[in-house]
Amino acid sequence: MGISPADFDFVRAIVRTDSAIVLEPGKEYLVESRLLSLARAEGAGSVDAVIDALRQRPTGELRYKVVEAMTTNETSFFRDITPFDALRLHIIPDLMSRRADRQQLRIWCGAASTGQEPYSLAMLLREHFPALHSWRVTITATDLSRTVLAKARAGRFSQLEVNRGLPAPLLVKYFEREGVAWRVKPVLRDMIAFREMNLVGPWTVPDADLILLRNVLIYFDVATKRQILGNLRRILSPNGYLLLGSAESTMNIDDTFRRVLVGRMTSYQPLTTRGQAA
Repeated sequence: MGISPADFDFVRAIVRTDSAIVLEPGKEYLVESRLLSLARAEGAGSVDAVIDALRQRPTGELRYKVVEAMTTNETSFFRDITPFDALRLHIIPDLMSRRADRQQLRIWCGAASTGQEPYSLAMLLREHFPALHSWRVTITATDLSRTVLAKARAGRFSQLEVNRGLPAPLLVKYFEREGVAWRVKPVLRDMIAFREMNLVGPWTVPDADLILLRNVLIYFDVATKRQILGNLRRILSPNGYLLLGSAESTMNIDDTFRRVLVGRMTSYQPLTTRGQAA
């Protein structure tokens, strides 16, 4: 017997309140499978036991773990290579030209998951833009999940994970063997600051010249997307770049961004400067 309608509604209400993630009807199988994994990790024995414990203590640590279990953390190195081609050939050169006077570049990777995206970006900068070695370059990487952030900070990946998208020369150059796994070398880890942050909670990230928030907005309703895009506009510097997922857009949600074609992909730039009302 699967999760009951009442239990499904109870869980998805909590997930929506705490993360704004919308679990539509039909996602019962997803909730049940992820709660089953959580039940095994917690020694709870069953999904029903997890939900019963959550009902009894709806504000405890278990609530956080349930919400965390519902987040999607699909990622890989140089995922969807097109954005990284656009960064290498168009976006980073343009930002370097515009920021040459201050020699500072500020980057934010939202929903960084287990770290493959920010580490990929750090490798791209080191491989193709040696002039940036003398700049003040900051990469801030955030995620809702403490579990995936702990893995990202550790920079330790399995053979299967490094096989997904990471070219062999970069693996040898920027990783070192650690048993059956690979660990990112300090030269990359030191470039990135990992922080816990909920996109629908208080924002604790600094202003940015480049923001990667890919494959995240698809999980939210229109009102939440509008709220997040408004916050993005406020921290994105003039002539900065916002990269979304291929299935995401600001169109019909926030008309204060303009679409900018870079290579084979679309990026977004604010029509208004930071601090102005939408």
